[in-house]
Amino acid sequence: MATFTTTETPEPIALELAESGRARRRGLLGRDGIEGALLLTPASSVHTFGMRFAIDVAYLDGKARVRAVRTMRPGRVGLPRPWVRSILEAEAGALARWGVRRGAQLTIRADGAVPKDR
Repeated sequence: MATFTTTETPEPIALELAESGRARRRGLLGRDGIEGALLLTPASSVHTFGMRFAIDVAYLDGKARVRAVRTMRPGRVGLPRPWVRSILEAEAGALARWGVRRGAQLTIRADGAVPKDR
């Protein structure tokens, strides 16, 4: 199981990893919600065509530092960002509750290990 934390999260947040091309393309499509968050890696942009709910999107650099956060309603396209290495997606409003904002440093743990810099 993967998790992430910030300096403002008292408990680790459940994290699904979408590392294959197929998993990244599917993302949150077809779901009615998500417990925790989904990390798309590598990725530099997302869209919400076919989504059933609004999402928060955090654009992460290669060291898991948040470079930008946006809320996207269904049917939108996010512009590619060349400095982005991964994208964190969660239900709209969740990232703010967890302290995920521009400049925040995420600590990501997958199966007890910290993923390498991508």
